[in-house]
Amino acid sequence: MDNIHNKKAYYDYEILEKFQAGLVLTGQEVKSLRTRGISLAGTYIEIKGSEVFWVGANIPPYQPLNVDKNYDPQRKRKLLLNREEINYLSGKTKERGLTLVPLSVYTKTYKIKLEFGLARGKKKFDKRESIKKREVERKIKSEINTRG
Repeated sequence: MDNIHNKKAYYDYEILEKFQAGLVLTGQEVKSLRTRGISLAGTYIEIKGSEVFWVGANIPPYQPLNVDKNYDPQRKRKLLLNREEINYLSGKTKERGLTLVPLSVYTKTYKIKLEFGLARGKKKFDKRESIKKREVERKIKSEINTRG
């Protein structure tokens, strides 16, 4: 499995801090992620009590013809975090304007991890600034490539 990134998250949000967590998955979900991958668009993270869940991820079955009848590809998946991290994130998300956004899914020594960020939503003018900055960097890079 390649690293799967949520490019839209960096455009829509200002990432303040990054965290990584393990995922509680079934065997066929792991196989499906390794072969097919997943789209992170539209997914989010929510905290319920003392547990953290990844919501909105659609992981298709590994073998569609040989799937358990109770399998739900849209189910909430639990994230594995320390108690201190959960308490810290719970306090931060109660602040106005802060949310948890999935950034990437990757493998780390046979384990599938989710990297997510504590983020603040960008306003429209902030997004325009990001576009202008990206265009300027692109022009500078192309000038450097043509001259040298």
